[in-house]
Amino acid sequence: MAAYVIAHLQDAAPHPDVAEYIERIPATFEPYGGRFLVHMTQHEVKEGHWPGAIVMIGFPGIAEARAWWGSPAYQEIAPLRSRHIEGDIILVEGVPEGYDATKTAKAMREAMSAQ
Repeated sequence: MAAYVIAHLQDAAPHPDVAEYIERIPATFEPYGGRFLVHMTQHEVKEGHWPGAIVMIGFPGIAEARAWWGSPAYQEIAPLRSRHIEGDIILVEGVPEGYDATKTAKAMREAMSAQ
């Protein structure tokens, strides 16, 4: 099942290190089947407050996402970004094909009625 790396990055002034990071990061995905799904595109806030930029990277599975994150190739370039841009980054598994949210709601209702 697919997995994703989602980053909510705060706005930062352009810096040569960040440009180098952006140039080098795609090569770090290749061994793990990763690819950009969202990269610094405009977003539209519908609720709450969400300043900054969104980056989303897709991987075939959570094992590949974790392996990429911990890889020497990525860890070598990560400081180029982290020294200049603050943010929150998560790894998350997607839902399986055919996922039915109504089953989740039913399980939630059953758990609430059992209390």
